[in-house]
Amino acid sequence: MGLSTRSLFRPARPQWAALIAVGLFALGCGFYMRYGVIQHTPTGLACDAGPPTLLCMTRGAAIATYQTGGFGAFALAAAALNLLRPRMALFVVAIAAAAFGLVLYNVLSGLAGALLILSLARPTAGAT
Repeated sequence: MGLSTRSLFRPARPQWAALIAVGLFALGCGFYMRYGVIQHTPTGLACDAGPPTLLCMTRGAAIATYQTGGFGAFALAAAALNLLRPRMALFVVAIAAAAFGLVLYNVLSGLAGALLILSLARPTAGAT
């Protein structure tokens, strides 16, 4: 019984740079959606009184998804799949969904972040 020669799932430096950029972009989108659209009183009043615009439909969809826990559930599902079979694409999707969900106070997004950290200790999907 020797040590396993399987390599761990570790993004390379350029991939980390892209992950950080995606995470920061998702955080920025989450902050804009929360403070610039959902909690912005004039926007809410305009959406309630006026004709449906793309911004108002996006606001309504974000509120409905938040109320059902959709952001956190999506982030948790992507992170769980990444934990089972680590892939860079799943990691990117999960980190973006978790960052967006954390800004909107979704608890499952925090659990998704924990699963993403655990996935870094898993062997790569193609390693034998």
